Amino acid sequence: SCVHTANCFVPISEIIAVEETDFNKKQRNIGRWQKMAKLHAFTVYYVKKARNHRWRCSDVTFWCVDEHLCNQWIQTLKELLEMQKSRPKQLLVYINPYGGKRQGKRIYEQKVAPLFSLASISTDVVITEHANHAKDNLFEVNIYKYDGVVCVGGDGMFSEVMHGLIGRMQKDSGIDQNNPKASLVQCNIRIGIIPAGSTDCICYSTVGISDPVTSALHIIVGDCQPLDVSSVHHNNTFLKYSVSLLGYGFYGDILKDSEKKRWMGPMRYDYSGFKTFLSHHYYEGTIAYQPAKHTQGSPRDKESCRTGCYICKKSEKQLAEQNNEHGLKHEEGEEEWKVIKGKFLAINAVNMSCACPRSPKGLSPAAHLADGSADLILVRKCSRFDFLRYLVRHTNQDDQFDFPFVDVYRVKCFQFTSKLSEDNESNVMDIRKKRFGQFCRDHPACCCNIVNSTWNCDGETLDSSAIEVRVHCQLIKLFARGIEENCSKDEAAHSQSSIEQLL
Repeated sequence: SCVHTANCFVPISEIIAVEETDFNKKQRNIGRWQKMAKLHAFTVYYVKKARNHRWRCSDVTFWCVDEHLCNQWIQTLKELLEMQKSRPKQLLVYINPYGGKRQGKRIYEQKVAPLFSLASISTDVVITEHANHAKDNLFEVNIYKYDGVVCVGGDGMFSEVMHGLIGRMQKDSGIDQNNPKASLVQCNIRIGIIPAGSTDCICYSTVGISDPVTSALHIIVGDCQPLDVSSVHHNNTFLKYSVSLLGYGFYGDILKDSEKKRWMGPMRYDYSGFKTFLSHHYYEGTIAYQPAKHTQGSPRDKESCRTGCYICKKSEKQLAEQNNEHGLKHEEGEEEWKVIKGKFLAINAVNMSCACPRSPKGLSPAAHLADGSADLILVRKCSRFDFLRYLVRHTNQDDQFDFPFVDVYRVKCFQFTSKLSEDNESNVMDIRKKRFGQFCRDHPACCCNIVNSTWNCDGETLDSSAIEVRVHCQLIKLFARGIEENCSKDEAAHSQSSIEQLL
């Protein structure tokens, strides 16, 4: 099941395509081959793994004088590729031409489309023209004829495709998304992300790099990575789905401020982050949560979620057992809720590490992609200096939860109610005027506390501060395999010596 090239073994699972080659065009008739009348050749295109999880398409050409032998090789390899049942044959592609640096269409046409064509994948391409175009379109098309849906853009574009796909599945199954306790139907149509946005956090956390060619190759070889999704409700009304960050306080305020400064481009996040840090607002409220007792490990573990993660696999098995028994609701009703009241600078719930180039470990380094839980991080009111120490730890190797003002819990669902909602005060604007007056409106960086923050849901604002969140284990699947462990020097040396022996 391997093709042996000059210096490596290539498993069939990592071969992209096999093609007959016109050897004369290659102009490699050198030395003794020149004396032969006619040469027959075929080229194998395969995945070449480079550093930092980057993949590239490489090729090697084999030739011989026996035409029958050459055709036999081509036929055998093509039959082996046909047996790779996880590979997509037909894809629906959505391209956001406006996101990021407006390069989505160019990236797809120049870097991705030729690879799909090489791998004999047929595509239906939709260039989105307005917000929610892809989401609305997914409710209309015959999605069941496709092996996957690909989005070309940033996290916003992925979120739109995810909402459309999950929503369509629930609609077709007669499930009410507005019911926060509903058991949602899993989406078996995989989603591929070709990164072309200003933020590509989900791609970075599931593939290990934000690179269009790498992501395209993961789609071609048919990788599959299940992913947990959190549903967010308010008063029995569905608001949004989240796969990365739900942030109240610090991250909510950054998003709210940056939305007014879109003209600044990606720089707006730095500006709004600095301004929000100086304002140092805290928010009072109550959090109630159910611990995720079904999953192993804790947020303080040193081990990260990696390809073939045994913790995620165990959760998948438990999920299958629960689905067979239909005993999920009964179990949830019996478990107790833990309640925490306090003043918080930030409340973050993450379904994945939320790693990115600036923060290689992310907000919760040991968070799992598919274990049916979220890590709930509570940053209590503290000094500006202490909060800065906490933020700096996201960029280095120190334990970012090792502070007396930071608590972290692994949860399967939680509810948040702000102090304002609890007090049932009627008019927010009256309270603002009464408490803060003209000074606060003119000086947004002052130290006084504002009434409510906003929830940042995967980079989009939520109108309601009081929410109910539930994690749905492995609700969607991506064309990815999680972060692969880096090959150690010993392993590399061992594989090299094996190759040399075979040569």
